[in-house]
Amino acid sequence: METNELHRGRLIDHLQLVVRDLDASRRFYEAVLGALDIPMGGSGEGWFWADELFVSTADSEAAQGDLTGRHHFALQARDRAAVDAFHAAALAHGGRDNGAPGERPYHPGYYAAFVLDPDGNNIEAVFHGPAQRSADSVHIRFDA
Repeated sequence: METNELHRGRLIDHLQLVVRDLDASRRFYEAVLGALDIPMGGSGEGWFWADELFVSTADSEAAQGDLTGRHHFALQARDRAAVDAFHAAALAHGGRDNGAPGERPYHPGYYAAFVLDPDGNNIEAVFHGPAQRSADSVHIRFDA
């Protein structure tokens, strides 16, 4: 796996979920991240990653612990249609509805959907409404 080049710059540096069924989780995350145009980053024995999310089995070297479950994190969506696509992809790939796409009262324009992944983690996709960003992400290259 090549990790000499990364895109970073959002609020979360990384998250790791320890799951029971890596194949089911891989299918789920490939689908929902694909709906948000977030590419898979790589995989190894007992784990895979995409952007700041790492998913592993309990017996992988990276896990160092027990099964997680019932964690929450939110993924950024570029628009409302991406939130809708995320929700549909999740339901079609082993996820369970935990809040259909719609506006939430957190702030004006907050449009989100919530699903439970195969291990019961609460995964959200959110579009915060029209905004200007200085950049999509920070592009980092490590010196060899």
